[in-house]
Amino acid sequence: MDFLFTPEAMSALLTLTFLEIILGIDNIVFISIVVGKLPEEKRARATNIGLVLALVLRIILLFTITWVIAMKSSLFSIDTSQIHAEINGQALVLFAGGLFLLYKSTKEIHEKIDHAGEKDKAVANKAANTMGRILLQIILIDAVFSVDSILTAVGMTSGIDGALWIMIIAVVVSILAMMIFAHPVTRFVHKHPSLQILALSFLILIGFMLIAEGAHLANMQVMGQHIGNIPKGYLYFAIAFSLVVEFLNMRFRKKKN
Repeated sequence: MDFLFTPEAMSALLTLTFLEIILGIDNIVFISIVVGKLPEEKRARATNIGLVLALVLRIILLFTITWVIAMKSSLFSIDTSQIHAEINGQALVLFAGGLFLLYKSTKEIHEKIDHAGEKDKAVANKAANTMGRILLQIILIDAVFSVDSILTAVGMTSGIDGALWIMIIAVVVSILAMMIFAHPVTRFVHKHPSLQILALSFLILIGFMLIAEGAHLANMQVMGQHIGNIPKGYLYFAIAFSLVVEFLNMRFRKKKN
């Protein structure tokens, strides 16, 4: 394990761990919303189980890294007068994940607006049937985010000795960080209804980003225009800016009351 203590390996490990934690923001937002279907006393347990399963999934994907990279191979092509694309496995995963986020977020917003004020008892009665579904949703969406995360990790550790161990350590540390922050984030989000709608809006934004990234990986051209890569910094800046505005609104409402 001496290879982990070389300057190159340590630099890659620290940078990759930081990026994995940043990329984990998407997961934390999603988890904070879906576990809200459970009674409060079961939310922490569902979060922990979901994140542990997500960790196992990511490590398995890292050991099958060749298969993940091979998903870049074209499966089929679309060639019409308006659209041209070479669809591969990575693009399909991102398309499916993006569409799932759009559907789930829109459905949750609809329920919160149209069914506001329903008693928590209705949620509690469905808790036994909901736990398994929520864990499945956490695992599925983490699988989508894992593809993007692993491709980033492979690009950063290419040519470094012990790259696989560097990626595994970074993933484990990032999941532990998510476990630490997921619970307070979940409690805070569900304590403030306006933040729930804002978080769901973030998920819609992330869903569109996943679809756009899938189109980029598929080298899609629409009416002669190539779909480019959207820098994630734009997304995280929009999220941070919206949160700052919402926190200012919350402080203003608190002073007003």
